[in-house]
Amino acid sequence: MSEPKLSANERIKSHSQHLRGTIKQGLSTDVTGAFSDDDQQLIKFHGFYQQDDRDLRNERKEQKLEPLYSFMLRARVPGGVCTPEQWLEVDRIASELTTSNSIRLTTRQTFQYHGIPKRNLKTIIQGLDRKALDSIAACGDVNRNVMCNPNPVQSKLHQQAYYWAKKLSDHMLPHTKAYAEIWLDDEKLLSTETEAESIYGDTYLPRKFKMAVAVPPDNDVDVYTNDFGLIAVAEHDELVGFNLVAGGGMGSTHGEVETFPRLADDFGFIRAEDTIKFAEAVMTLQRDWGNRSNRKRARLKYTIVDRGFAAFKAEVENRAGVKFEPKRKVVIGDRGDRYGWVKGVDNQWHLTLFIEGGRIKDLPGKPLQTGLREIAKIHQGDFRMTSNQNIIIAGVAEAAKQQIEGLARKHGLLGEVISASRGHSIACVALPTCPLAMAEAERYFPEFMDKVEALQQKHGLAEQPIVVRMTGCPNGCARPFAAEIGLVGKAPGRYNLYLGASFEGTRLNKMYRENIQEAEILNELDGLFARYALERNAGEYFGDFVVRVGVVKAVLDAARDFHG
Repeated sequence: MSEPKLSANERIKSHSQHLRGTIKQGLSTDVTGAFSDDDQQLIKFHGFYQQDDRDLRNERKEQKLEPLYSFMLRARVPGGVCTPEQWLEVDRIASELTTSNSIRLTTRQTFQYHGIPKRNLKTIIQGLDRKALDSIAACGDVNRNVMCNPNPVQSKLHQQAYYWAKKLSDHMLPHTKAYAEIWLDDEKLLSTETEAESIYGDTYLPRKFKMAVAVPPDNDVDVYTNDFGLIAVAEHDELVGFNLVAGGGMGSTHGEVETFPRLADDFGFIRAEDTIKFAEAVMTLQRDWGNRSNRKRARLKYTIVDRGFAAFKAEVENRAGVKFEPKRKVVIGDRGDRYGWVKGVDNQWHLTLFIEGGRIKDLPGKPLQTGLREIAKIHQGDFRMTSNQNIIIAGVAEAAKQQIEGLARKHGLLGEVISASRGHSIACVALPTCPLAMAEAERYFPEFMDKVEALQQKHGLAEQPIVVRMTGCPNGCARPFAAEIGLVGKAPGRYNLYLGASFEGTRLNKMYRENIQEAEILNELDGLFARYALERNAGEYFGDFVVRVGVVKAVLDAARDFHG
């Protein structure tokens, strides 16, 4: 029996000389604003994607011009923590070297730039490097940015968990010198054969790989939606280890039932000192067992489904050289952020600011970008980006609290009342720059949430938090399949409506209506909110309610239930 034919990306990676390709040559030509087709796949490993402005695509075509190409660059910032000095450089780059003149906080706890001309890529990467920031492995078939709960209240435990998030991020970096050679002008190796990708091998992973560290009782990192997740277990406020989960992932393809989102399986408890062993075991097993012929079935979730949980677990233990212990009892709950001021156990204050859609930009009457710049000039603590696209001004001394709050209020970063549902809800970038988007998300979502809030107000549910998420396509960057109300773009102005995920992020939702427009979506929610207000049990969340009363069936096994 012949081996399955490898996907085109496997050929590109194997012939790339460890991710070099012809990126350097493509960077030096000004004939086009684009890179070659093969290099467009390789530049992802360096942290950026080629895009074009889809709002202008037809107009430019009529003018016989190539699309208005630009690039989206995503940084690698483990746990979302950066210094005020780093933030000032992030801000300067956004203002001087991008056409969007904005910073976007992502759902993976980092920042990205949009609207970068090709000529500015190298300057930006070198500017980030001067402040100990980089974009290597922020995208591509490698371990992406490692998320970590920012937990400003349990500051000591956060520091212990963050240590492992950063260690995992650094340990899982590719060893290739391509990034340093191309972008930082490091001396070129005489032969790429001297490089050894001991973890990844010459063709890296079959698809992207995502890690997160959760600190109970919070699940803001949506730990079960990741390929590899760690849930911190503490004794007497000291981290002793983690419950390890693996096999989550959000992406799917419309109409293809062999693809589906999935939540991670619980594997058991591991000691903190064994963290790297188990992470390597899971990732190298995916490297060796993952599907390299069909990229739509290449994530770890499918490997576990196809090979079986028991076989996968046994091989992880074999590679780690350590057995899993029984899972420890922990309770995870809220996936939202704590807005406003909270005081940590170290007597430092932490200010969480709500950033609509994660977009930091100077708007009329709300100069958000300027405000964060002014705060960074005086702040003595750190900045923590959250996986809900918000930002925490962390580690504020009592004496500095009034000044920082004043700056936040002056620049529109603080003062607005954020509803419980809006504060729990997120959207992806989508149009006009994402090439995969089928419908709007970020640009439309605030207006949509206004209407959801009005319906909640109508039915006496204004104080009830409901997790609402919207994406422009089923790749799931804003984790819509783990939302109590999920909206996934199908076509301009049309979405699939998903219902029934748990508030805590421990159960997926299920499609309720397909390919419907705003009026139909709001009509459905109006009726469901009316029932919820009258029939809910005490303390019952909306996602649990719609499952209990039979609006949708519970998704207990994604491979069997999500489409069935």
